[in-house]
Amino acid sequence: MSKDTIGYQANLADDDGKPAFGDGQASYGRVVGDGVDTTHGAILYLDAISVSFDGFKALNALTLDIGVGELRCIIGPNGAGKTTMMDVITGKTRPDSGTVFFGQTIDLTKLSEPQIARAGIGRKFQRPTVFENHTVYENIELAMKTDKRVKPTLFAKLSGEQHDAIDAMLELVKLEGSASRSAGLLSHGQKQWLEIGMLLIQEPQLLLLDEPVAGMTDSETQRTAELLNELRGKHSMMVVEHDMDFVTAIAGTGKVTVLHEGSVLAEGRMHEVQAHERVIEVYLGR
Repeated sequence: MSKDTIGYQANLADDDGKPAFGDGQASYGRVVGDGVDTTHGAILYLDAISVSFDGFKALNALTLDIGVGELRCIIGPNGAGKTTMMDVITGKTRPDSGTVFFGQTIDLTKLSEPQIARAGIGRKFQRPTVFENHTVYENIELAMKTDKRVKPTLFAKLSGEQHDAIDAMLELVKLEGSASRSAGLLSHGQKQWLEIGMLLIQEPQLLLLDEPVAGMTDSETQRTAELLNELRGKHSMMVVEHDMDFVTAIAGTGKVTVLHEGSVLAEGRMHEVQAHERVIEVYLGR
């Protein structure tokens, strides 16, 4: 087992070395888990979040919320604060002011990055991070909610339910035919799908995707849109993207949020924000 693999597993374990995710029985498609109170219908609240870097205000009293099962697209010019917003949600950056709540009761500003991940928030960065020397199947297996301590990892055997869960995930991300293939041999798009599968097998309640189709071919972009549309309603998702055709393909009748200078510039259905004068001026152009 490689050092990188053990390091990845350590990220999935609790601070005391105990498994962070229950008994290892994966159940795909759960929207809300234990401990996340979404009785008011929203899974994420950002209220008046401000972040400054050396005098530059990356976020300026940013306020928005994401509903349970919602697929929210976030667009905006470079420097609008999109990545900083995700950094705040995942604990990488602490806000100067404001609050971030996961459900009604979990204050994300008081948790560490590992604690936020264990609470049920998964994040995918632009560049795929997979174990290239392991097979596609092994990548999904390593990401499962199981006891990640060294001894159980070395000697544990997958249950029938876990095998079924991995098979179902590979089918979902259209990699069932590549299960025994080394992940390093996959195309860029396939690596992106594999990483999405690795996140989904951990049963996140909120999935953050940062430019998921950057560098993809047209066909890979279309397949990614189909995948996210399949996930709609089963997982709450925030998708940051610059490809407007892709955003249109996944936004549907849902809400699109436009950020500019660290604040919400406009919000509404895709055709509404595309017709917004200020959005055209600062981002879309004529």
